Amino acid sequence: MCEEHHSGIGRRAVFLTGAAAALTLGSVSFASAADRDGQETRTVRGTLPPGAPDFVYVPVDVPDGVREIKVAYSYDRPAVPAGTTGNALDIGIFDERGTELGGRGFRGWSGGARTEFFLRADDATPGYLPGPVREGTWHIVLGPYTVAPQGLSYEITVTLTYGEPGETVRPVYPPERAKGRGRTWYRGDCHLHSWYSDGRRTPAEIAALARAAGLDFINSSEHNTHSAHAHWADAAGDDLLVLLGEEVTTRNGHVVALGTDPGTFVDWRYRARDNRFGRFARQIRRAGGLVVPAHPHATCIGCNWKFGFGEADAVEVWNGPWTPDDEVALADWDAMLVASVRQGREGREGPEGGREGKDEREERDWIPAMGSSDAHRDPDVVGRPQTVVLADDLTRRAIQDGIRAGRSYIAESQHVSLAFTASGGRGEHAGIGERLRVDNDTPVTVRLEVTGAPRCTVRFVTDQGVLHTGPPLPVSGAGVVEWRTTASYAAYVRAELRHETAVGPLPGALAAFTNPIFLGHR
Repeated sequence: MCEEHHSGIGRRAVFLTGAAAALTLGSVSFASAADRDGQETRTVRGTLPPGAPDFVYVPVDVPDGVREIKVAYSYDRPAVPAGTTGNALDIGIFDERGTELGGRGFRGWSGGARTEFFLRADDATPGYLPGPVREGTWHIVLGPYTVAPQGLSYEITVTLTYGEPGETVRPVYPPERAKGRGRTWYRGDCHLHSWYSDGRRTPAEIAALARAAGLDFINSSEHNTHSAHAHWADAAGDDLLVLLGEEVTTRNGHVVALGTDPGTFVDWRYRARDNRFGRFARQIRRAGGLVVPAHPHATCIGCNWKFGFGEADAVEVWNGPWTPDDEVALADWDAMLVASVRQGREGREGPEGGREGKDEREERDWIPAMGSSDAHRDPDVVGRPQTVVLADDLTRRAIQDGIRAGRSYIAESQHVSLAFTASGGRGEHAGIGERLRVDNDTPVTVRLEVTGAPRCTVRFVTDQGVLHTGPPLPVSGAGVVEWRTTASYAAYVRAELRHETAVGPLPGALAAFTNPIFLGHR
């Protein structure tokens, strides 16, 4: 066993790769073809100081004739003072095609979820892509997520197994259509994690839980890898549409790529200051997906969204069980609704830098809200919350169209159902995500029908704030709440259902809320 020690990064160059700062260390070399036997191993050790670059690349010179590459790693976790971050080190790998931003050479990422992984033609560790181990320089990528004041000491062991490569697996993807019920409301959870990133459930287990939660569709959203795409076909069915995507996990926030083409990888190696996010948002759209910033006010390191919302097709306002950061996200989203009304924009920059006009998508003037579980493992509940979408059918395109248009509401479970409408005096009618075109002083009746929300309180929220609060619903959970207003008084109206709160001035946790109905001609 050969050992190569990288004692630090002070004497090595830091390269700016067009993304976040990155460092490339010295190569790990293996024997020539004439000297090799069945298996060879190399180990390297090093230490990263506080303030290390976001990504550290360890080149591995892979000779011809390799059947499998296996990587194991470990790092120290020294004690740190209270309030100080300790060590956390992520890992992944790029093949001989290189590490250029865009990910042409990407072969897998497990973050901090695993201590070892392997790749070969016919199989790979979850999170990694099976395929041939070709000759050339591969790169192990380390991501020092946090570094303790003492530094981060690591050890990496690389093992190459020689032999016939085996047959490359041909991926099979889930269909883009399930057996729908025509134009109706479909329930979905678009932010989920399996064991193909840092979750603990298999796709089959997630699918079973989704069906039990009354869901019609889900979206595969593993951290920084699309390796799960080829493992959902058996879990899908006539009763469950499986969309494919990724949770793009940058150091400045996470974004769900929702419903991309099978096999689409979206790079994550940039920060807001690098001015690269727009490029990858456009890539998501070119691949047929939606751009959905996730848990924008989450408190975990690197989770808070810092890229702005100019590229967002929707925003995940509710993530998992209702918490204070969701309350902040809801208030922030509502402020964006107010700003959209105030500015009266006619469109925004499209994928190629042009303008998308009203004829294409009037609701580009505002960003619809979504809710997803972000479930990883027990006791995380799949489908809590869930986005309920009015769509023409249970297909990838129809579901995306409904989400993009804001024809949706968010509910804590399948038991909560809403019907939210606004009507004028001459038969004008609008539903969630739509506009009721009436004169400013025309009386408007807002009506919410609820089932499955016992003792919840209904609130109607407008650009002026909460303008109507109804009495608690009965124990049966069913009821109807109406309110009369005008477009001059309320530019939009959205509904919230809140659980009872025991004490204090804060509102209770949400049971459901809707996207808005806009009032007036604009």
